[in-house]
Amino acid sequence: MSLNSFGHLFRVTTWGESHGPALGATVDGCPPNVPVTPEMLQVWLDKRRPGQNKNTTQRNEPDAVKILSGVFEGKTTGTPIQLMIENTDQRSRDYGEISQTFRPGHADITYHQKYGNRDYRGGGRSSARETAARVAAGGVARAAIKTLVPGLEIKGYMTRMGEMGIDRSTFDWDAIDQNDFWIPNGAATAQTWEEYLQALRKAHDSVGAEIEVVARGLPAGLGAPIYGKLDTDLAAAMMSINAVKGVEIGEGMAAARLKGTENADEIFLGDDGQPVYSSNHAGGILGGISTGQDVVVRFAVKPTSSILSPRKSIRIDGSATEVITKGRHDPCVGIRAVPVAEAMMACVVLDHLLLHRGQIGENQGRIG
Repeated sequence: MSLNSFGHLFRVTTWGESHGPALGATVDGCPPNVPVTPEMLQVWLDKRRPGQNKNTTQRNEPDAVKILSGVFEGKTTGTPIQLMIENTDQRSRDYGEISQTFRPGHADITYHQKYGNRDYRGGGRSSARETAARVAAGGVARAAIKTLVPGLEIKGYMTRMGEMGIDRSTFDWDAIDQNDFWIPNGAATAQTWEEYLQALRKAHDSVGAEIEVVARGLPAGLGAPIYGKLDTDLAAAMMSINAVKGVEIGEGMAAARLKGTENADEIFLGDDGQPVYSSNHAGGILGGISTGQDVVVRFAVKPTSSILSPRKSIRIDGSATEVITKGRHDPCVGIRAVPVAEAMMACVVLDHLLLHRGQIGENQGRIG
């Protein structure tokens, strides 16, 4: 059995392959009367769309989303929403030479071992192209969140690309949308990153990345112990993104180096009668339940496996070979993972908003 769905009440199923006629998502559980149009969803898909600049793959897909069901007169009906994105710029011939060969670092070999066959044209379901469907579904989730918690904001950005890292002392939220790398620093930093990446591309190499995504304005109380933790679902959602190899919440792995006196986020009562925290080492989640602070998730993306530099491997018949992967590939897949991270955050947050509303309604605990 293959698992292509995620979510509890807000449930998303993605379908389609990288080089098939189309791909998309079936979204079930969206509340009715949420304003949704193709144009609203397209805004988010355009952030992820390939071929927009020289720092990403040159596959030129418009990623135009079509809504086939579940929306009437610009509003959701409460029934399943079917989203479709047609593939228009496939170049399957680029993959003919690897039809019998496994790319090192790629899921080619595990798909073959599990299923006894694989779609070598771009990797089929293992291709990062599958994430376009997630971004479309995330657009639906964002629209629903806007009706439930109007002030909630979800924002992703890159914090590292290989040897390049951001300067947190000059963190600028407004700069994120002003450069090709979604980094919260100025144009000079973005130029340095571009020079670094283009040198790697010319050397027929690729590089990994680190992405951070933040949900601001999230109410306290979302998530539940023990197996319904908000951070459990967030970690699973981010880990499910193609090429992701590690996920952190808040301090994450760095918490292992801290003392208890350093890690504890001290609590005070604010003027509005709500708790105020001295810091956010917990990443906005305690015991699997949101605190009302920013929810901070971070993940690492491995370097793109399809590169022009020869790598040793084997063929399906077991014979040794060297692999050079032709085609159009991202030198750093992490760049286009940023809008995917935002989409997955939106889907999980909406799912937990609906779960909380169904079980609790209004928060039960009062302070002061």
